[in-house]
Amino acid sequence: MMRIALIHALAQSVAPINKAFARLWPDPTLMNLLDDSLSADLAKGSLDSHMHDRFMTLGAYAVDCGANAILFTCSAFGPCIDAVARRYSDIPVLRPNEAMIALASKSGKRIGLTATFAPTLASMPAEFPDTVVVDVELAQGALDALNAGDTALHDELASAAARRLYARGCEIIAVAQFSMARAAPTIARDVPIPVLTTVDSSIELLRARLAA
Repeated sequence: MMRIALIHALAQSVAPINKAFARLWPDPTLMNLLDDSLSADLAKGSLDSHMHDRFMTLGAYAVDCGANAILFTCSAFGPCIDAVARRYSDIPVLRPNEAMIALASKSGKRIGLTATFAPTLASMPAEFPDTVVVDVELAQGALDALNAGDTALHDELASAAARRLYARGCEIIAVAQFSMARAAPTIARDVPIPVLTTVDSSIELLRARLAA
């Protein structure tokens, strides 16, 4: 049985990706590793050598447990994830956003990137190619609402951020975080442009790489 390790830095990312796997690709055995102190520590610090070491430890544990692939669900840790991918180049190791970035970038259009975790918006725009323009908008307060269990407020604040991006001329909304995927239907209702999430696209890319 194929085993896929899902490594999370936000507790709110666990449910969306597991539900998406159940809907799109229920065959693999999923292994969830959560360290929510990663996001808390990044909010106060940086992607230093200690943070890289922590990601290496998580990657090593997943591989030691027999993972055939690793999908990180934390968008703000790109360089750390890349280091794990270089260490374990014999299996797919995916950033959470690379599939969505590829899809959005094919359009050549102005992309509105929204997130609830500010460090994501500091690091992720550089991952897009120069062929597109990326505008960013923080859904201020949405993550706090989600942590408090107020999902309706979370979705409304995420949609408000998307509406601001649309008003500035964005032609695609890219929802940066797995934890925000639940807001995609509300955003799609409120803005008349395509809405992309990291969740579905990452599963499709991972499935294709494992098949290859």
